[in-house]
Amino acid sequence: MQHRRRFKQTMSLEERLAEEARRLREKAQSLPPGIERERSIRKARQAETGAHMSEWFRSPGLAPPE
Repeated sequence: MQHRRRFKQTMSLEERLAEEARRLREKAQSLPPGIERERSIRKARQAETGAHMSEWFRSPGLAPPE
């Protein structure tokens, strides 16, 4: 039986997603207009949305997003 290795995260999910979004936006700025740039921007938006959703899910009242 194999054991999965556990990895202790040093940053919260929200922080990791925000960092990924920042990295993807920087990458997009260095790319010429086109499909790759749009893909990078789309992935950055998805990471930002994921961070916001995670914050919302962890909030005490689970109020709808503003």
